[in-house]
Amino acid sequence: MSERSERSTDSGIEIKPVYTDADLAGWDPAERLGLPGKPPYARGIRPDMYRGRLWTMRQYAGFGTAEATNERFKFLLAAGQTGLSCAFDLPTQMGYDSDHPRAEGEVGKVGVAIDSIDDMRRLLHGIPLDTATTSMTINATAAILLLLYQLVAEEQGVDPAALGGTIQNDVLKEYIARGTYIYPPRPSMRLITDIFAYCKETLPQWNTISISGYHIREAGSTAVQEIAFTLANGVAYVQAAVDAGLDVDDFAPRLSFFWNAHNNLFEEAAKYRAARRMWFKIMTERFGAKDPKSALLRFHTQTGGSTLTAQQPENNIVRVALQSLAAVLGGTQSLHTNGFDEALGLPTERAARIALRTQQIIGNESGVVDTVDPLAGSYFVERLTDEVEAGAWQYLDKIDGMGGAVAAIEAGFPQDEIEQAAYAYAKAVDDGEKVIIGVNRHVDDQPEPADVFPTDPELQRSQAERVRALKAERDQPAVDAALDDVRAAASGTQNLLPPMKEALARRATLGEVSDVLRDVFGVYQPTR
Repeated sequence: MSERSERSTDSGIEIKPVYTDADLAGWDPAERLGLPGKPPYARGIRPDMYRGRLWTMRQYAGFGTAEATNERFKFLLAAGQTGLSCAFDLPTQMGYDSDHPRAEGEVGKVGVAIDSIDDMRRLLHGIPLDTATTSMTINATAAILLLLYQLVAEEQGVDPAALGGTIQNDVLKEYIARGTYIYPPRPSMRLITDIFAYCKETLPQWNTISISGYHIREAGSTAVQEIAFTLANGVAYVQAAVDAGLDVDDFAPRLSFFWNAHNNLFEEAAKYRAARRMWFKIMTERFGAKDPKSALLRFHTQTGGSTLTAQQPENNIVRVALQSLAAVLGGTQSLHTNGFDEALGLPTERAARIALRTQQIIGNESGVVDTVDPLAGSYFVERLTDEVEAGAWQYLDKIDGMGGAVAAIEAGFPQDEIEQAAYAYAKAVDDGEKVIIGVNRHVDDQPEPADVFPTDPELQRSQAERVRALKAERDQPAVDAALDDVRAAASGTQNLLPPMKEALARRATLGEVSDVLRDVFGVYQPTR
């Protein structure tokens, strides 16, 4: 097959053979770049970036029981990880207890099962919550997991005001790309703004939302679509909080973002630089933020799960290294590297260790951290950054014209755009235009068998039995009274989190609290 005469990024931006100063004609570095740690933050949010300290190294973990995940947490911390990142199983994400019929076959499969405060105690046993920070990938039930985490931290004697971590809490992207929603968009937005207000008063160091492009990209979007749809969601969250009476500078400094990292090194780095510049403009010009921290786009990055191949899985080690490098060159604050075997199953300990060592080698051996934003001023990178940004602004303008992100989601606009992009990418792979080593080029006729993480077939039964035992031994009248208070709060206008916390402290389950909200808010049914 002949090589393509024209080359383009994954977003369809044409790449020229050579870039010169003519590609930046009229380009003002003071306006477009500035200095690191200064507006418009294209060069990073801190003046010294990684010369001061490296990014937080997180490895996503969560499977089976709380005890098993706790063991993996301790293994990763001992290996040099500097922050925890927790995955939850689908029943937990969807607000079902492990003994619910809809949980059948899914308990502990793609994350850890957390049904109650008892499980959260097991998950965090021996973890110093006064020093460790934890990122929790949870959305529709984010408030519940946050409150369980706070309750266990308080049992450890940790002052909530000092508690650090992040909940993903980004439900809009669930309607766009992932599907683990429960309630309709508008009551879901109320839950999110209630979390903003609660954390301002109670957990001021907690990152209240991680506005996520990761899953949008995993669903098949381009890099330009990833930042456009994610920033549009961010605008919707900020507007909802302002409409609820919150001052933008009271909650915006605790907003964070979550990006994907794919294989096109320069487009990915340009994407992060463009997103920072765009968020600064949105927060200062659109929302009038005065606190400089309100305009900083702080973000976590995870390497691209959808780029991993089951064929020749060791090739994924190289892919993850390139993706990690893109994230570091783009100025990430936190990074998760996928295990090379994750196209086959949950990462084995060997794969998780290699993934962590990948970050450590980049941080300590590559030299890319020695100077801040080493890509700055490159004719190619700066032109590409501008083009990525221009494409994203076009999407944002269109979404604004539709009435904002919620209205656009209800109309199916971002869903349709992602579907078309995913189809175009899959077709390019099938046609051989997009080369994937081991898949459509340099294919092995006889692949070697790979080690796969084992699963426990007894997990469903034992976890369901834990739920039944908890319900049999707790003070049921106290639980019922607390759930009635949650119902009253949901039916009115008071903040939902204080009564939810009381119910969870009395050992109400995640499913029971979610069911109360289902009764009041209803359940979202997509119309397309």
